[in-house]
Amino acid sequence: MLADYRDTIYHCLKCGACRHAYEVYEPICPSGMKYGFDSHYAIGRISLARAVLNQEVPIDAELMRRIYTCTSCGACDEQCHEAVGVDPLQVIEELKWEAVESGMIPPEVRDYLKHMNVHGNPYLLPQEERGAWASVAGVPQFDGQEYLFYVGDVGSYDERGQKIAAAVAAKLMGCGLELGVLGAREMSDGNEVNRVGERGLFEYLAKANIEQFDELGVTKIITLSPHAYHAFRNDYPQWGGRYEVMHYTQALAQALEQGKLTAGEARDQRVAFHDPCFLGRHNAEYDAPRLVLEAVEGLELVEMERNRNNALCCGGGGGNFFTDLLGAGPLSPSRVRVREAVEAGAQVIATACPKCFNMLDEAIKAENLEDSLTVRDIAQIA
Repeated sequence: MLADYRDTIYHCLKCGACRHAYEVYEPICPSGMKYGFDSHYAIGRISLARAVLNQEVPIDAELMRRIYTCTSCGACDEQCHEAVGVDPLQVIEELKWEAVESGMIPPEVRDYLKHMNVHGNPYLLPQEERGAWASVAGVPQFDGQEYLFYVGDVGSYDERGQKIAAAVAAKLMGCGLELGVLGAREMSDGNEVNRVGERGLFEYLAKANIEQFDELGVTKIITLSPHAYHAFRNDYPQWGGRYEVMHYTQALAQALEQGKLTAGEARDQRVAFHDPCFLGRHNAEYDAPRLVLEAVEGLELVEMERNRNNALCCGGGGGNFFTDLLGAGPLSPSRVRVREAVEAGAQVIATACPKCFNMLDEAIKAENLEDSLTVRDIAQIA
């Protein structure tokens, strides 16, 4: 409950550290950067939480529209914790839970949750189509292999996500890893459901996944998405789901160190890596993707000004990939991010998340940069 975070809420000094990455002094909050109002930064959201806690303002869908533009990227936590010792994201996500409990959520969030409840995925597609990509790509079904390759909603149903899933699976199997997918048996990991505040549905999905994993004898999981990696690694253990979980870039980096990965050639390309929030800030993995990219002959790895713990979110987290509450426009974080890549001299933006890939791919088109910049997943480069 929000009351459990009273000390955190009252600890906010209104210093504004949540607005910028203090090491480079660049805007760091995606929604605050776009809209500019305090109510779209952690500083304002904490004030709104305080007002709700004191019953000065009621929770309603219009108020929560501002809260739901939060992408759960963790940038405010990164900056505020260093400066003041407060973790604002906990309060923001507690507000989302309160909104779900009271039924006061924006229509876009309501529709997303309805789709997840009815169809089990946000694409409104049949469960039996979930593993169709794997059949085409020649990826086997899980049948006791060492690793379960967990794909997730975007990799299973989105056309670009399916291509990334196939490339990742091929690269992993090329390293000699024995893996299989659940195909039509796979269920959503629930991370985005959790991030929009529907904890009951998240718990149901988590327990159902754990039950299936345990029945199948799964002990090691490689995920396509950093979002699933985060859920399996940090949230599932509370219900007994304890597995050896790796993001696929970590598996590739491990294979590289063991001499099992032979990296390709990049033909003198300058590549900037975009740190996914749920791999980087939320789980402190910054090196594995870069190790894989640096092993590619002819590839020059350049860094955008905002990188690693100060990286700018693409705007797709916190359910926004499906609800689009953050919206588009020149100040959308994905478009700002591709312009930052151009400023760094990059010809390619490398991603390690299918959501990031799609967000940045669309941003490149919106910025009319198709002739000078492209986005590719690390598995499509290495």
